[in-house]
Parts: sequence; structure tokens; C-alpha cells
Amino acid sequence: MAINKNKVVRNFYILPCCLLLLNLVNSVVSYKAGVIADPFLRTAVVILLVLFGSSLTAFVVAPALTAAVRLLHQSSRRGAGELGEILFFLVLGGVVFWLYYRLSFHGAVSIVPPGWRN
Repeated sequence: MAINKNKVVRNFYILPCCLLLLNLVNSVVSYKAGVIADPFLRTAVVILLVLFGSSLTAFVVAPALTAAVRLLHQSSRRGAGELGEILFFLVLGGVVFWLYYRLSFHGAVSIVPPGWRN
């Protein structure tokens, strides 16, 4: 049984990165929902935004990243081996790590634009 490299890359790297990014977005949503005084309305807004974000991640972001990896892999195979694909993975992982570092040590306020701060 041959293992499809695209499925392995998607299942074990891209999709987890997308889920980590979704978790970051959920943290920002929870942070921003703090400005809503009514607890029932705040809960409803958070649930709706998380559902929307989950759908967007599953049906748009993850497939788009998979397509980008496939395109980089094809073009890098013609050019310089798999270097483009490896660089893409390193950059993606580095961005996710940096965002999580900021969130963990400085809170959600550190990853939102200045105009969005509570």
C-alpha cells in the first residue's frame, strides 16, 4: 500500500498548523468578546465566530495551504529540488511558533492590531 505524500503532508503538518492558527483566532475572539457586557450574547457571539472560523479553516485555509505546498513542490522539483517546500514548512512552523509564543507570554493583546485592543 503506497502512502500518498500529499495526504501525509496535509494530515500531519498542514492541518495541525491550521488548527493551531484556529486556536489562536479563538483566543482573539474570546479576548474581543470581553467587551460584550451581556454573558448570553457574549457566549452566542463566541460560539458563532468559532463555528465560522472552524468551517473557514477546514474548507478554505487547509486546502489553500495544501495547494500552495503542492505548487511549491512541483516548481521546486523543477528548480532546486525540494528546497522551496522545506522553506515553506519552516516559515509556516516558525510563524505558528512565534504567534503562540506571543500569546503564551504576552496574552491575546500582543497578537491583535493596535486598533482592535480592548
